[in-house]
This record gives sequence, structure tokens and C-alpha cells, in this order.
Amino acid sequence: MIASRREPAATPAADLPGIGFGTWAWGNQFLWGYDPGQDAALQACFRRAVELGLHFIDTADSYGTGRHNGRSELLLGRFCAELDAEQRQRLCVATKLAPFPWRLGRGGYRRAFAASRQRLQGKLDRVQLHWSTARYAPWQELPLLEGLADLVEQGQVAGLGVSNLGPRRLRRLHQQLAQRGIPLLSLQVQLSLLSPGPILAGGVAAVCRELGIELIAYSPLALGLLGRSPGDPPRLRGPRDLLVRRLWPRIQPLLATIEAIAGQRGREPASVALNWCRAHGALPIPGLRSRRQAEVAAAALSWQLQPQERLRLDHQAQACWAAGATLPQNPFCSD
Repeated sequence: MIASRREPAATPAADLPGIGFGTWAWGNQFLWGYDPGQDAALQACFRRAVELGLHFIDTADSYGTGRHNGRSELLLGRFCAELDAEQRQRLCVATKLAPFPWRLGRGGYRRAFAASRQRLQGKLDRVQLHWSTARYAPWQELPLLEGLADLVEQGQVAGLGVSNLGPRRLRRLHQQLAQRGIPLLSLQVQLSLLSPGPILAGGVAAVCRELGIELIAYSPLALGLLGRSPGDPPRLRGPRDLLVRRLWPRIQPLLATIEAIAGQRGREPASVALNWCRAHGALPIPGLRSRRQAEVAAAALSWQLQPQERLRLDHQAQACWAAGATLPQNPFCSD
């Protein structure tokens, strides 16, 4: 029960992570309404984000729907190539490789990695296992992980990360890599005020702190819900609209708390939600599609939550969790 959970530990102010951004929407028509006419706006967004210090950029080989499959990597590679050498050097570009059923064995990612690196025009600093196969094909995961470790050993990529793992699976994969002397740099999980599981007692955040693994929070704005005022519901189409209709009435107290803190600080609500992730030791990677979104995200770097503000938000997040008012969890996230 939530009532029995300990208060999650806060991260000291001096050790707060930065902020990066994600590119899931780039090329995704189904959920985000992408069309190629948006590419100039996406490039302007990218340039502004980089200019303002958002230097960790996340993508995946499966991002992009239908004929736009791989579009996220293609656009990111093109945008990075147009930067000067010093700007490129400051960036950490990370891609995730999907463990599709046909990608088997230690060499199962070889062609996928080469294709991602080509789309990214060589700017690939970290490769990540996109999700765990432990729940449906446990024999597939470790050989794929070994193949990624081979790429690091061979100097083809600088670092390795994983995504969508719980505490037990994370420990196992960390140990597997440690036996080869390969550091596990990062773990990506869904983490926000509407998905607080990783930072609650028994969650994976504590394991990351113990093992020195960087915790990365995807969907930190809960598909945009946490950047809205209580009286301003988003108007969406498709599956996201159904989700908003279900959640919106039940998250009003949380949104009111976010808005109150934002008003007291003279900040945007999205900035509050991002700094909540940072206060819990996670690097948030909100999806960005416009210069304005980049500026709002970067503005969160200039301030931090006070302990009492974090606790107010913690209590609201736990109340949402207890009431079932949370985002759907990734079905491929192992425990």
C-alpha cells in the first residue's frame, strides 16, 4: 500500500542532473501527427535546445511510423551534421535498438546498429537496449546485451545503456556486464508525477544510486498533461485523447499543486514537473517539437525545487498512484 511506503530520498542540489530531450514524435504520424512539412520547425527546435544546453538527445531505430520508419534518426543525424565540430562534440546522442523477434543471438543487433549509425551520420555516442524480453523471450536478452558489449569493446560506440528494467533485472544485467569490465551507463524508465513507481520504496531509482547508473526519465511531462493548467485540458485526437479523458478529472489536485508552485516561482508548470524528476536524481528527456518547448525545458535548468515543494508534489503523486490515476505502464518493462 502507498501509505506504507517510505518518503523517496531527494537528490542534493549540487548533484542535480541536467535535462535532455527525446525525439519519439519525429516521424510518428500515428500519435503525434508528423508530416515532413514540420522538418524545418524540428530543426529550429533542435538548434535552440542545443544552444540552451540540452545536450543529451535520445532516439530509437523504431521511431517513425509507416513509411517514416527511422525518420527520427535520419533527422537527428542531419541536424547534428550541420553543427560545427565543437557543438557536435558537446552532444551525447543515444539511440535504442529494439529487440524484435528476428534479432537473435550475439550478432542480432549488428545490422541494426550499422543502419542506425548510418542514419545518424556517425554521431552515435551511446547504444541502448530498448526494452527487456524477460517476460516473453528470456533467452533472447542476454545474447543481445553481449552483442552490444562487443560493440563497446571494439570501439564502435562509446557507451551502453538499457531501458525499461526493474530492480532485479537491472542488477542481473549490470552484473553480466561487470564480469566483462563494461560499465552500464544508464537506465531509461517512464518516470513522472503520473508514473512515480521508480522512485517509490523498492523502485529502481535506489538501485541506480547504489550501482552508479544514470537514471533517465522518459515521458516526464506525461504526454504533455503536466504542462497544462487545471482548466485547460489538451484537445487531442486518437488514443491520447482517450487517455486524457480518463485521467483529466482525477488529476486536478496534482495539476493545481503544480500550478501553485509555478505561480509562486514565476515559472511554467512544465518546468515544475521537470524539476521534480531532477530532484529525485533523474535526467528528464521531454519530447520537443518547437523552439518554445525547448525554451521552457531549458528554463528549468536555472532553478530547483525547495524540499517542501518536492514533498508536496510527492504526496500528490502518491495519491494519484493510489487512486490509479497514472499513465499506463510499459508492458515490456521487466521487474
